[in-house]
Amino acid sequence: MSIPNEALQKLVQEIESRAVAAQQQINVVKAQITAKQREVRLLELTSSEISQLPKSTNVYEGVGKMFIAAPMTNVDKRLTGETKGLKSDITNLEKKLHYLETTHKNSREHIEQLFRGGERA
Repeated sequence: MSIPNEALQKLVQEIESRAVAAQQQINVVKAQITAKQREVRLLELTSSEISQLPKSTNVYEGVGKMFIAAPMTNVDKRLTGETKGLKSDITNLEKKLHYLETTHKNSREHIEQLFRGGERA
């Protein structure tokens, strides 16, 4: 049984649009992962620098255009919490990236299969 040319063309266009959309989303997710990894590195660097200071050192946190004195333990807890949250976000984004890459790969394979076979019994 042969697929009519119009139906085949419409099917190819639909699969191609899915592949293009998946590729665009892959690029966005990769950029998000990179940005979050950069934030994690910055937080870990800040945390390591703070941990080297004596516990009695005055620590200030930026709030808008001003700085507020904060206990070192609170600052360290905030940094640790933000790092854990970002790592969780990265894990979720990596799962999403894997899904999108699989979708893109499958779309490409379907297009190739349509061009190779064109017919299905």
